[in-house]
Amino acid sequence: MISKRRVVITGLGVVAPNGTNVSVFSKAIQNGTSGIRLIEILKELKFSCQIAGLPNYKKDYLNNYFNSIQLRGLQASGMEYGVISGIDAWKDAGLSINDTDTPLWDAGVIFGTGILGVDKFREAIYKVDEGNVRRLGSTTVIQTMASGISAFLGGMLGCGNVVTTNSSACSTGTEAILMAYDRITRGSAEIILAGSTSDSGPYIWGGFDAMRILPYKYNDTPAEASRPMSASASGFVPGSGAGALVIESLDSAQKRGATIYAEILGGHVNSGGQRSGGSMTAPNSEAVQQCIKRAVEKSGITADEVDAINGHLTATTKDSAEIQNWCEALGRKGADFPYINSLKSLVGHCLAASGSIESVATVLQLKEKFIFGNINCEDLHPDIESLVDRDKIPTKTLDFSANIIAKASFGFGDVNACVIFKKY
Repeated sequence: MISKRRVVITGLGVVAPNGTNVSVFSKAIQNGTSGIRLIEILKELKFSCQIAGLPNYKKDYLNNYFNSIQLRGLQASGMEYGVISGIDAWKDAGLSINDTDTPLWDAGVIFGTGILGVDKFREAIYKVDEGNVRRLGSTTVIQTMASGISAFLGGMLGCGNVVTTNSSACSTGTEAILMAYDRITRGSAEIILAGSTSDSGPYIWGGFDAMRILPYKYNDTPAEASRPMSASASGFVPGSGAGALVIESLDSAQKRGATIYAEILGGHVNSGGQRSGGSMTAPNSEAVQQCIKRAVEKSGITADEVDAINGHLTATTKDSAEIQNWCEALGRKGADFPYINSLKSLVGHCLAASGSIESVATVLQLKEKFIFGNINCEDLHPDIESLVDRDKIPTKTLDFSANIIAKASFGFGDVNACVIFKKY
């Protein structure tokens, strides 16, 4: 049997509601700083939920990442977030921007999204309907096609390996990481920039508001609204942003003398087939448990080696079921259960970007030796309290040197992804 190549993470980038670079983001999650705030346009448009997790930066910040031609007519927030996080991760890995005529044949981009350039698409629709099709501009297609983000990054970096976009709802970012991992383990690439991004704004969040699955009682107290695992949770707060990780073969990283944040041991992706309780919006618990079990098995570890979990945990009625599934899959409960947290208490649910942003947070916990606290769950849901000791769901950040952390995402369409990270 040929042993598979080891895969590590050598660069991180993030654009999150509570931090638009890794340093600020790390401090924010350790300090319990929420990035959820009132969004005036949602109030003007009479949304029930008028709050969201929205990355906050001035427009001139984009000059650090885009040239004047690229900025002309740019109206795709997901493109902005993805490029910022992607370029930051690339540079963080000690990689230079390829300005030669030769592509980097062993380097690629796998960057997912749910939908891209909605504001640009809206502008295009109005111009077409008004008979002004010639005024659309030359960048409309690039800003509105889903693969625009991977194509944009691939061109900026000069990558000659795979350059593609995946899309699997809330599982997108976690799945992208595993797609990169798989490609590198089989020797098809040495370096892949992996991540995901999500547009922001009313045209993204409106459908969820209409489904009545967003909290509407916290418009005056935004930081209290996202309440994963809480008895008083009343729905997820929408968010947006992007996360990016440079994923690299250990051989390549060592040859470059790169800083290594963590190792990826493996993972698993599956679907519940929308059977046995699974639906377009609800997970099939059997499939979730199988996804976790297979991720552990394929990583070559045992369930009792998992020190912590960064869960999906959206602040909906499914949180208790998720904890039950972790208990069943790992065969652990009570005081034996790993520490568990949800980044969504601090940034909301960043949709297609959630898995990658949360993976950045997971890797930071391994590298910087902490477990960030869950805010807004002092009133732990009784069904969860009956399964897991209260101490395993910290409300304040802990100094803790984890060796292995599991990160999972469960998305609309009954799709699941779980990745296992290890301290390096």
